[in-house]
Amino acid sequence: MRLINQTCLVTGSSSGIGKAIARKMAMEGANVIINYYSDKTSAEELAHDLEEISVDNEMMVVKGDVSKQKDVDNIFRKTIDKFGALDILVSNSGIQIDAPSHELTLEQWNRVIDVNLTGQFLCAQAAIKCFLHQGIRPNISKAMGKIIHMSSVHEIIPWAGHLNYASSKGGLLMLMKSLALEYGKDKIRVNSIAPGAIQTAINEEVWSSKKGMENLLKLIPYGRIGQVEDVANAAAWLASDESDYVTGTTIFVDGGMSCYPGFLDNG
Repeated sequence: MRLINQTCLVTGSSSGIGKAIARKMAMEGANVIINYYSDKTSAEELAHDLEEISVDNEMMVVKGDVSKQKDVDNIFRKTIDKFGALDILVSNSGIQIDAPSHELTLEQWNRVIDVNLTGQFLCAQAAIKCFLHQGIRPNISKAMGKIIHMSSVHEIIPWAGHLNYASSKGGLLMLMKSLALEYGKDKIRVNSIAPGAIQTAINEEVWSSKKGMENLLKLIPYGRIGQVEDVANAAAWLASDESDYVTGTTIFVDGGMSCYPGFLDNG
């Protein structure tokens, strides 16, 4: 219950990692805004489930495409209208559209950049405006506000055939660090989480077969695939005062995937 009386917006939280983060934030005592793009049913089911386990905190479901300014404005307006303040933004929405780089269309490039990078900017900008307007809330949090960007190990690991995705995550690294640098004086903390291989529906084709899992585990020194709860636990810590001196950094939740596992046996 580290987040009692705080309000947390989690974008793209109707499934996968975002869903687990929304659940964890609610369990920590926060009011949670569940944002979805297309799956209204799953978002409402999650809200219902969380309301059953909540004590004094509340849930709200809001539809919106984070790559659209008007949608982002609507999400944040509804958040403030209902809860009066925002304390935590978990900017989780992201997509993949894969193709060999010489066949990647401009439409495919733009859509991934729009959601994964521009969407992160729009949500962070809106959150910072909220934080600066409301100021530090005494007895709520030491920070004026907390932003957690959902990145990927591919912010530092190149990924052939995924040029748009890797570029969006590499750009996100500098977006996060630049915001942390600019707004640290205001006690706004900005960090990223970089998951590695997490067992979700988006990569089921890889881990669902024995051979696929064996090949995947060769990339993970810790010897197991990640679970959504691993990422959610890191997000809750970054949102809490326990991490009050942490800003401008990426927490890698990857079982060591970013540690060049190809060099386990002399390379």
